[in-house]
Amino acid sequence: MADDADLKTLPLDGLHRRLGARMVPFAGYAMPIQYEGIIAEHNWTRQKAGLFDVSHMGQLLVEGPDGAAVADWLESLAPGDFKALQPHRVRYSLLLADNGGVLDDLMVTNTGRRFYLVVNGATKHDDIAHMEARRPAGITLHHMDDHALLALQGPAAVTVMSRFDLVPETADQPAFADLKFMAGARYRWNGMLLGITRSGYTGEDGYEISVPAAEAEALAEALLAHDEVRPIGLGARDSLRLEAGLPLYGHDLTPDITPVEADLSFAISKRRKAEGGFPGAARVLDQLFNGAARKRVGLAIDGRMPAREGATVWTGDRQVGVVTSGGFAPSLNAPIAMAYVETPLAGDGTALEIDVRGKRIAATVVPMPFKAKNYVREGDRK
Repeated sequence: MADDADLKTLPLDGLHRRLGARMVPFAGYAMPIQYEGIIAEHNWTRQKAGLFDVSHMGQLLVEGPDGAAVADWLESLAPGDFKALQPHRVRYSLLLADNGGVLDDLMVTNTGRRFYLVVNGATKHDDIAHMEARRPAGITLHHMDDHALLALQGPAAVTVMSRFDLVPETADQPAFADLKFMAGARYRWNGMLLGITRSGYTGEDGYEISVPAAEAEALAEALLAHDEVRPIGLGARDSLRLEAGLPLYGHDLTPDITPVEADLSFAISKRRKAEGGFPGAARVLDQLFNGAARKRVGLAIDGRMPAREGATVWTGDRQVGVVTSGGFAPSLNAPIAMAYVETPLAGDGTALEIDVRGKRIAATVVPMPFKAKNYVREGDRK
């Protein structure tokens, strides 16, 4: 644990403390873990709209002589088809090591003139160093460390945001009302220029909003002025993403884990599966077509005792896996976990046991997400 004096502060640090947040060290920052309580905040986000400060995340802008040159370079780092990523669309991807291990997971947006990346806070400086070491002449990489990042998540998020007079920055960008899941653009509001994507890390509908750090507090207060919105801390963010079956880097994803093992093969675009050309392609594609030895799965746990990261998974007297994320799921009123287990035991319905502090607890492999996601996709009437 870092001393408070060693921690960086978020642009909204003062606001968090005025709102009564309990602050903890996370990714080198003092961050709010809860305000009124994790379960209450979790349930509020599922029912209304929660405001998260995720300004510790890394925001990067990549530019080049043209979009094709940038897409080519990004495809040398990650297995996504960025050449086919249309303007104002967002894609989830993975920064891969030379052996195919996951260095980070990230979101990539084609803004129409450049590419905007959001990477994890704990890895952002390593990501930047990795990318800079491989950056060709003519491509620029800018760390937007003068911007904050807020996330408004929950079924009421669209209602709240529709009350703001959000004007597209340019005529070629979509109207805010037309944004669907995994789309984004830049909008002007109250003198601010905001980068908004319809995305998030909770399994709920919602938005991530990039805002100049100096204007973040004014935006946060404007959002919190709506009855449907409450501030939400890291604790509920973790339980929400766990219910949604979303991996957490450094826990469910590490450089020792490949996209196939992590059950993230969807992040390898169809063309890249055929052509390869991304780091570790030989190993990753071999696993994709011939199978991997282990796989990330969801576990439903009998009883009320949660299994935490590091708990071992067993069948009979043989250890067959390890828990990487676990906790109590407020929406399900039961403990759940993610684990890596031997692939022959990864099928839904497989009965396993977890060793929790010397006691064996029954668990069953179940599909993820544990709770259905509520994204608003193209064609949805919402």
